[in-house]
Amino acid sequence: MNQMEPGKENLEKKIEIATATPEDERGMAEVFYKTWLDTYPNEEAGITVDDIEDRYKDAFTEESLRKGRERTTNLPEGENLILAKEDVKVIGVCRAIRHSDYNQIQAIYILPEYQGRGVGHMLWEEAQKSFDPDKDTIVQVATYNTKAIGFYEKLGFEDTGKRWKNEKFKMKSGAMIPEMEMVIRMKGGETF
Repeated sequence: MNQMEPGKENLEKKIEIATATPEDERGMAEVFYKTWLDTYPNEEAGITVDDIEDRYKDAFTEESLRKGRERTTNLPEGENLILAKEDVKVIGVCRAIRHSDYNQIQAIYILPEYQGRGVGHMLWEEAQKSFDPDKDTIVQVATYNTKAIGFYEKLGFEDTGKRWKNEKFKMKSGAMIPEMEMVIRMKGGETF
């Protein structure tokens, strides 16, 4: 049995891991917004706070929240949206996808004030329950997000060496978040 991190016992008594519901949409949007603001502005990559503010300028409109509630209600097969909650407050979000040939962590975002307290590990443990244990698991991370890279390394992920920039993450300024891939390979697993 794994030893718990100091203070994790108390955290597990207060934090609930649950499947997202449409009513959680505003809380999830807040986690994404605050985590992006804390994580992605980067002078070297040319990404500013203004870029992040612009990306989230409509995130809390009734229309955006309605669309988010619809997405949460109609998740594609194999996709799970898992939350960490303290009482009714959403403090962490994990999007886990079981593809036909691999598993994927699309996101683990934790409110900055809750990072380093075991919440991400709790979400990871829950995500694994929906994965095919015989398939590799990948995650894509900003190349300069050293906290996330360190977190995934502790879970057993390794850098595959793949690097790219995705138009999906193009900011108002024109800068794009540089990404990398990490993987946990199953014994005998091949690169996909």
